[in-house]
Amino acid sequence: MKIRIATRKSPLALWQANFVKDQLLAIHKHLSVELVPMVTQGDVLLDSPLAKIGGKGLFVKQLEQAMLNNQADIAVHSIKDIPAQFPEGLMLATICQRDEVRDAFISNKYDNLDTLPDGAVIGTSSLRRQCQLRAKYPHIQIKDLRGNVSTRLAKLDNNEYDAIILASVGLKRLGLNNRIKQFIETDLILPAVGQGAVGIETRVDDKAIMDLLAPLDDKNSRICILAERAMNQYLQGGCQVPIACYSQLNNGVLTLQGLVGRVDGSKVIKSMLQGNASQAEELGCKLAKQLLEQGAAEILQELNDQ
Repeated sequence: MKIRIATRKSPLALWQANFVKDQLLAIHKHLSVELVPMVTQGDVLLDSPLAKIGGKGLFVKQLEQAMLNNQADIAVHSIKDIPAQFPEGLMLATICQRDEVRDAFISNKYDNLDTLPDGAVIGTSSLRRQCQLRAKYPHIQIKDLRGNVSTRLAKLDNNEYDAIILASVGLKRLGLNNRIKQFIETDLILPAVGQGAVGIETRVDDKAIMDLLAPLDDKNSRICILAERAMNQYLQGGCQVPIACYSQLNNGVLTLQGLVGRVDGSKVIKSMLQGNASQAEELGCKLAKQLLEQGAAEILQELNDQ
């Protein structure tokens, strides 16, 4: 039997696709796995912030269409890039074991966020990061930054920025850990929903494929990420909204932290709750309700009105 994996062509996306390919081949000795690399709109439209051109869904639409057209059987994504809603006929079949969740501070001039001087220019297009950075470091300037990892690092090395913020896990996977000056702890910048985990999407009616994927699913990561995605979906969050969520599982107890803020950092609402891991999605929705009651509803309305 053969599995065709739809993937973007960026080095990080190919790393993720090959990671899934290697896992599948290690478990299923007689399987054949083929990569189907594609260029998505998100890879092409690099001159505008993602929030203004349709969000991270631009990275997955072509891959999803390939599965619906039977040009591919599965698609491999960073879970933080997968929108809350799936097209009819597709589903998130597998959540692989989560890796590093923290963001990374990269600079050729400064050792960490606390050493940045007034007016320092920081590169990130993530509204989640912008909101939290502006709230804690109002003296810095934030400039949009798009492109794959190597493009972003090249812009930093070309002195277009004093520092940039990237997901640590991407640098780790590409063997670029040496570029990280500071791992930003989650109490300083709360991660994106699903950050650090690879997800596998497939057709809802393809039982043979789902059976092959089943051993790659990590139970604990699934519990955490379903809770985070439930919060995000309840808030109807996407790339256009500064939303963060991070959950941790210890001895059957799930601890969820959530955040909604204004992009300018003038208001940041945080909430936390704990509960039984068997109620992961209910807890995510409950956390969303807490945030809305604490003032997130007003912030989300402001963003929708823009």
